[in-house]
Amino acid sequence: MANLAPTPAIVVEQDVTNGRISGRLTFLMRYWLLSLADRINATPEILASVKASTQAASISATSFSILSVSPGLYRLSMSARISRAATTSSSLIVTFGWTSGGVSCTTASPAMTGNTTATVSSLTVLARVDEATAITYATTYASAGGTTMQYDLDVSCELVA
Repeated sequence: MANLAPTPAIVVEQDVTNGRISGRLTFLMRYWLLSLADRINATPEILASVKASTQAASISATSFSILSVSPGLYRLSMSARISRAATTSSSLIVTFGWTSGGVSCTTASPAMTGNTTATVSSLTVLARVDEATAITYATTYASAGGTTMQYDLDVSCELVA
């Protein structure tokens, strides 16, 4: 959450003209409002987020639902947790993909191989993305044993700059 400056104590000038208060904003209030707008404009904007629960298979490369990808710096984040352990073993890798300078780029989380419901992973990546190109996420899933592993996944895409 943005750290906003405290509201100035004097909001409206108390000038009296023809026996009426003018109601003009003070210099302090104008400065506070302008700096508030600057802080809001500098705040990262979450463009898309996805929550997938009780997944028991890989997710193929899926584009974030963004109407128009403008060139810039994006923060791609994920959090995953094993929600049901496999009988024998399991593995989960989360991958992000994007295009930067005309080159297809990917990065992946380390494999989650703990195979307990306390196994968690998170990853945050800053990516310089080209205009009108897809930003994707995917998972690579493996599970062995009679009971298959299930996982919960949260991914998000934010425009930073």
